[in-house]
Amino acid sequence: MAKTKDLEARIFAVDTRFQKMARREGGVPRDIAIKRAQVEIEEVKPGFDQWLDSELQDFASLMKNAEIGSGKPDWIETAGFRSRQLRDSATMLGFELLAFIASSLCEILDSIEAGNECNWESLRCHIDALILARQRSYRHLKPDQVPELIKGLRRIAKRVTT
Repeated sequence: MAKTKDLEARIFAVDTRFQKMARREGGVPRDIAIKRAQVEIEEVKPGFDQWLDSELQDFASLMKNAEIGSGKPDWIETAGFRSRQLRDSATMLGFELLAFIASSLCEILDSIEAGNECNWESLRCHIDALILARQRSYRHLKPDQVPELIKGLRRIAKRVTT
């Protein structure tokens, strides 16, 4: 029988290409890079409204076509990609409620892609929630500021993904 000492995991550091590149001479200092990124994010925010409107319309059309059977065979992959893109953009720009809803939608779409049954009602509910979160009065809210909505979306996601 092996001793406990022999069964302990060995931890070792991995030096990635990114880490090496970040340490090389001549790079931008971290604080300056962060400030530049924040400025760029603020420059992108005004265009986010137009992109979001267009994205939500296209996404709703994609889902409606798939539901009525006139969608492309790869609709689930496209929907998953677009929901992740929406989640990531909302997260980067600080729209927490929108990011939460898109993340919940990602879970549902991933489960469908993995073979779970497609529940159209849950998808429509999430699209409606995205449209709600897009409105100015909801856009800057955090998920904990709309607990009933969040609780409902979590319940739906849990029911259709397990």
